[in-house]
Amino acid sequence: MWKKFLTGLSLMIAIAILAGLALRYGSQNVQAFKAATPESATEEFYSEPVATENGFAVEVLVDGRPLAEYAARGRRYIEALENAEYEVRIHNPLGTRVAVALSVDGLNTIDARHTSAWDAHKWVIEPYGMISVRGWQMSSDNARRFYFTTERDSYAAKLGQTANLGVISAVFFRERRPFTILPVTPGEPRPTYKEEGRARDNRPAPKSDSTGEAQTANGMGRESAKQRSVQSYPAPDDESAATGIGRSVRNDVQWIKMDLDSRPAGEIMIRYEYRASLVRLGIIPRDYPRPQVLDRRERAQGFEPRYCPQP
Repeated sequence: MWKKFLTGLSLMIAIAILAGLALRYGSQNVQAFKAATPESATEEFYSEPVATENGFAVEVLVDGRPLAEYAARGRRYIEALENAEYEVRIHNPLGTRVAVALSVDGLNTIDARHTSAWDAHKWVIEPYGMISVRGWQMSSDNARRFYFTTERDSYAAKLGQTANLGVISAVFFRERRPFTILPVTPGEPRPTYKEEGRARDNRPAPKSDSTGEAQTANGMGRESAKQRSVQSYPAPDDESAATGIGRSVRNDVQWIKMDLDSRPAGEIMIRYEYRASLVRLGIIPRDYPRPQVLDRRERAQGFEPRYCPQP
């Protein structure tokens, strides 16, 4: 019987050791799974769009991360970081191509003209796609970076167009009779951007595309000259934020023709200001220094070895 007892005790000890090893192995697997969760959550946090409408998303990125958004006065505001380069990332949630007219400081990011959204040259976004516009398009393979600067140093001020500083605007147009595809797992974003030539609607077409382009360009030129002759805006200053024209970067583009719906599918506008201006507007609370009242009171004394001072 004693041998049976020892045999049973040995068997119980062996089972306990095996159970302990299995529990330790299982807990290691759980810890490894949990360690991967915060990293993915952080990446998802930084992918949140700054502004959205009808599923379209626009975000302003500095060093690859979107700037914080402040909703106030029926608008969306972001804080401009002085001398920081930025890019505008735009997402298309639809299963069709869209064309987006993107302006910075009232100037089209493709040709620096100030027109209506419909008449503007546009960027093309593939179905469920995303593009990043990093600067002013200077040629078919070159752009110059956006960066936050003062009004006086801005690209718009250099062109004499200072009426619409401090705003980023995106207007989206659907493609007509598009080839619709089903949503799939998104792949890597394409490095190249596409620009859209003049779109067509139900209005009577001009005799030729070149004639129509020339008429539009001449009309805009007369309007711009008239605006410059009547200068009703104050001179640019060195305290308010605007966008400059920075260093050159490679950015290949190509022109394509699209048939667009004349009714916008969405519109997003973002206002940007330096922190001091956001505080003056009441969008960011003012930083008040907090006096250390309790520390002062703890150091208080009842008497000092001297007489009453003369007033």
